Amino acid sequence: MYTYNNPSEMLEEIKVKRAMMINCANAKGFTSEETIKYSQELDILINEYQKASQHFSRPNEEIKLSFNEMIMVWPKVCV
Repeated sequence: MYTYNNPSEMLEEIKVKRAMMINCANAKGFTSEETIKYSQELDILINEYQKASQHFSRPNEEIKLSFNEMIMVWPKVCV
């Protein structure tokens, strides 16, 4: 779906999409259609990054941080 030249581009797109999702969730709610759309797009980006990262020379700490931050944000949906 997306085309990247290097892992840094992938991580930047993940950061941007994550920020869009969080801003939308704060403005329109965690269950709004737009927030869910951003969440699904973010899932695709993260999955693509994980597949591509198998070919990278070392794991990237930035993506681990993004996952940890996501874990902190999404439990609010269950409330």
